[in-house]
Amino acid sequence: MYATIQCSKEDVLQVLAYVKDPEIDTVSIIDLGMVEDITIENHTVKIEILPTFVGCPALEIIRGNIVKAVNELEGVEETTVTFINSPPWTSERITEKGVQGLKEFGIAAPPKHMKEDGSWHVDCPYCGSTYVTLENIFGPTACRSILYCKSCKNPFEAMKLISTTM
Repeated sequence: MYATIQCSKEDVLQVLAYVKDPEIDTVSIIDLGMVEDITIENHTVKIEILPTFVGCPALEIIRGNIVKAVNELEGVEETTVTFINSPPWTSERITEKGVQGLKEFGIAAPPKHMKEDGSWHVDCPYCGSTYVTLENIFGPTACRSILYCKSCKNPFEAMKLISTTM
């Protein structure tokens, strides 16, 4: 009898590094820190994902892209993806590669901390200026806000700060 090939967590993580955010093609779900757990049992891969926002309309697209990518690994017969809310996703989970990918796309990464009055600041992803204003806390998606750079005159989006230490 021949031994069957089983993939490893490292194999799955390598594939997930190519599963991009459906709206921001410069960052993967790994870059965003969305992958919480991977288990492999009897050629079935189970992946737990932390949504960046509960109710994000891209979740089913992300699920489908994960299943498609992981099912292509040798030895995988089935992939299940579960979205979990505990622990909650926080913006601190975004990797440095993710921060750079967001900037490439023209989105400022979330600030590292919020001020005591609830305000926060990010620099312009285009020119690096600190001379920016918040135009609208509500951006095109629940996880982003719209800002304006007074130096280069470009509007831009910024990921909202979501932290357990606010």
